[in-house]
Amino acid sequence: MGTRLPGFKGEYLWELDIADRRLSALAEAFPAERYEWRSAETARSVSEILVHVAAGNLTLLSIVGVNAAPDLYRKIEGEVVPNMLGMMEKNDSLEKTITDKPVVIALLRRSLDAVRATFTQTPDTELERQDVFFGERTTVRRVYMRALSHMHEHMGQLVGYTRAMGLAAPWTDWRESGRKIIEQQVS
Repeated sequence: MGTRLPGFKGEYLWELDIADRRLSALAEAFPAERYEWRSAETARSVSEILVHVAAGNLTLLSIVGVNAAPDLYRKIEGEVVPNMLGMMEKNDSLEKTITDKPVVIALLRRSLDAVRATFTQTPDTELERQDVFFGERTTVRRVYMRALSHMHEHMGQLVGYTRAMGLAAPWTDWRESGRKIIEQQVS
């Protein structure tokens, strides 16, 4: 384990590392032929969930003024509501058109790297900046927290999908690895 940044920024990046490792492991663990699988006709498929997470990350970055994907989204200027609706429509389209496992994984990787890089480089004063996001006055920090929550929400969905397919989650059980860490600290 490397040196962590102090304070909230370090804690956030630590949690982002966990989400990154697990989402990436899940994306790799699903066989390519199962990327179209969905738990119900109205539910997102595996590929749609992963693209939804990636597109959500890129959209949330756009909301705070970071255009991490100019090839996918135009810069948000002017009317916020029409721009957000346009991004949501674009995200829906991406979910339906990006379905090949390597391309899905590349988009997910790109979004996770963008969240990490921009959050790391964002000054604390910018994280505290308040604006109207999601129809209410809140901070840039909260938008980044929303990204992390969104990742965990859909990671849970994907874990459910692995179980429904008869697959195991692609990481060791925390009880086992946690027990070893605690034993090493005690001895």
